[in-house]
Amino acid sequence: MDLFSENPESALEAALAPGGVRSVFQPIVELDTGRVVAYEALARGPQGPLERPDLLFAAARTAGRLAELDELCRAAAFRGAVEQGLLAPLTVFVNVEPEVLDSAPLDDLLAIAEGAPRDLRIVLEITERALAARPAELLRTVERVRSLGWAVAVDDVGADSMSLAFLPLLSPDVIKLDLSLVQTRPGPAIAEIMNAVNAHAERTGALVLAEGIETEEHLATARALGATLRQGWLFGRPGPGIAPGLPTGELAFASAPAAADVDASPFACLPAGVPLRRSVKSLLIELSKQLEREAMRLGETCVVASTFQEARHFTPSTIQRYRDLVERTGFVCALGEDLPTEPLPGVRGAALDPSDPVRGEWDVVVLSPHFSAALLARDLGDEGPDLERSFEYALTYDRETVIRAAHALLTRVVPRADAALPVAPERPVRALSPSPARHHVGPDGDALLSSALAATTSGVTIADMRLPDQPLIYVNDAFETLAGLPREDILGRNCRFLQSPDTDPAAVARIRAAIDRGEEVRETVLNLRGTDREPWWNEIHLAPVLDSDGVLVQYIGVQHDVSARVAAERALLQERDRNRAYLDRIEVLAYTDPLTGLPNRRRLEEQVEAAVWGARSGSDTVALLFVDLDGFKEVNDELGHAAGDEVLQSVARTLRGRLRRADLLARLGGDEFLVALTGLAPENAAAEARRVADGLVAALGTPIETAGRSVLVGASVGVAVYPADGEEFSALLHSADVDMYRCKTTARGALTAR
Repeated sequence: MDLFSENPESALEAALAPGGVRSVFQPIVELDTGRVVAYEALARGPQGPLERPDLLFAAARTAGRLAELDELCRAAAFRGAVEQGLLAPLTVFVNVEPEVLDSAPLDDLLAIAEGAPRDLRIVLEITERALAARPAELLRTVERVRSLGWAVAVDDVGADSMSLAFLPLLSPDVIKLDLSLVQTRPGPAIAEIMNAVNAHAERTGALVLAEGIETEEHLATARALGATLRQGWLFGRPGPGIAPGLPTGELAFASAPAAADVDASPFACLPAGVPLRRSVKSLLIELSKQLEREAMRLGETCVVASTFQEARHFTPSTIQRYRDLVERTGFVCALGEDLPTEPLPGVRGAALDPSDPVRGEWDVVVLSPHFSAALLARDLGDEGPDLERSFEYALTYDRETVIRAAHALLTRVVPRADAALPVAPERPVRALSPSPARHHVGPDGDALLSSALAATTSGVTIADMRLPDQPLIYVNDAFETLAGLPREDILGRNCRFLQSPDTDPAAVARIRAAIDRGEEVRETVLNLRGTDREPWWNEIHLAPVLDSDGVLVQYIGVQHDVSARVAAERALLQERDRNRAYLDRIEVLAYTDPLTGLPNRRRLEEQVEAAVWGARSGSDTVALLFVDLDGFKEVNDELGHAAGDEVLQSVARTLRGRLRRADLLARLGGDEFLVALTGLAPENAAAEARRVADGLVAALGTPIETAGRSVLVGASVGVAVYPADGEEFSALLHSADVDMYRCKTTARGALTAR
């Protein structure tokens, strides 16, 4: 693909002249029966530089004649379908360019519908690029199309999470899966897409169509994904009319959804008889925050639509929350009196009429493929402090009600005009024309630039941001090598086809966010090379391109294969992790008794010193218990050290089972253990410590099975309490040791007296 055009105006005039645009038709086949049930109309320009549709639409967009071209393409599609006999039972899929939804509100549809044969069945295809840019116009267009008796399809579903977010609102009759879903290895992203698509199809009866089927392997994948219709070169390339030799059938649609009341407010969408509650504003604030948290959890497949009554309610804390929503969810809009049409970057707004009932409501709507909830409230007009104003409200999870409420808000959203797209703040680059002319030698050195791009060892790409799905319109030789594909297999596709299912979604999200803001971005992502899908690491630098009016039109990408560097970095990280694990193990061994697994004296001393430090400035205190086993030496001498070790392990388990989770237990050495009781009330700490000590003595007085015998060991437990018996660990240990010997001596004296 060459970069520069000499004179595209004459070629565009020829395309826009009568007969300049024609349609070719590609068959759509039922997956189970193999019957052709529909054809998709694809636009072609006259033979020459603008024959390809991407170049034709780019030229019309640049000349400001996109609506004119789009209408001509639809007329050519309808005319060609009738001339070629693509009538019932067959159906014809026709595309609409999303940018014309407001500038040319499809008046031609009514005329075509009135003049078309009754047996011309139409499905209007809408690309996902229209979803976020012009939601109001899109939803109204869908209602209008259905009023003509036609069906609606959403194209390229899965290429972007936005399409999944809008599926419940559009309720399309046909869901066309992006070709990347059948041409790449399954992964978590594809699973998420298919969960959403199949859930919607099961709920509504929508048909699922898989595009891009070129091999038997693609066909098997499409079947596994739940597609019922198929399209691709395996069944026929675009041609002038009916594909010869293929049986035909009829495309059956589920019942169309009821038309929405586009003028209704969200609160008015509540069904009759729904119980309404009454609350002050402070509760509504907390309910709203909870719904926002749910939306954050749902992520990019979620639509959030809210009303704020007045601009002053869109507070700094609200702004911060909605910045987070923009980063994490698919679409966010916020409406209210005097709120701008873009309250903050990424949040869409509306120009509300003074009489619009939305001005008197507090609404938060959260909608995704698997979740729906809405807080719908109406101001009761109370006077007094703002947080004490009363509302009547309903919190509903009824999906149909939530969809109607979201529809009511999105039909008010102002279109995002192309001129309002974010642009790079500095270093604008001259826009490059995606024309097929050979390198044009001009005073600005275009030939030198073109030669440099061809010679560089860095992969260079140019994506046109004005075309549907933002396809690549130029790649240099180095990028062909990196991608492992010839340029004819690359051009016209979005660069996402290079991504792996294992590509870091966070890196992809950062790239998308930067592109949405019109900013430069640099990331390293995992790509796949060639038909063998060999993984490689791509360090990519994307820079925005602005036209003379400062509008974002293209992105230039410079990429390098850094697989060797990433492998070296990962090896280094793995070695570091091994070293860290080794050091952690050494630290564990340094602080742990290897026989019982309990902390040793060193660790307990640190913990007790920390507890003592806290007790100095707090209201509680600490007690230290010194546990010394009685009769253990006899077990060791008679049964051996292995049996003695079993006894010590059993004692450790018994002690741990008698203590609170917050209490500390350690083995001091030999047959001696330490217990630290924390959080004791100073006034009864001594009594509580002695109670615990007596409990431990009783617990250790039961027989222990070891070496095939039942042995009995007792215990003497001494107690020391901070600060009466010592103000640091060593002093407390000495006091507890002395008390332990006192207890042992007392016990022996009692036995002697008997």
